[in-house]
Amino acid sequence: MEKRVYQYITYDSEILNGKPIIAGSRISVEYIMELVASGASVDKISEQYPGLPVEGIREAILYAANSQKNEIFITAKVTA
Repeated sequence: MEKRVYQYITYDSEILNGKPIIAGSRISVEYIMELVASGASVDKISEQYPGLPVEGIREAILYAANSQKNEIFITAKVTA
């Protein structure tokens, strides 16, 4: 299994309690995903946050997608 190295995604326990962020910012991967989920495009996010590199925004989306690859979802029907 290949380990991916991210150029723009980092962690710092002093920033947002260690959530993954775009390096050099206080913008979390989680927040980028909330923006995307609300309909924002990479270009729109870049316009709204001009200090964020477009590559960093794209990498945040990739990081979020890759972090879900190891998730296991179980569907169960509960009856009384």
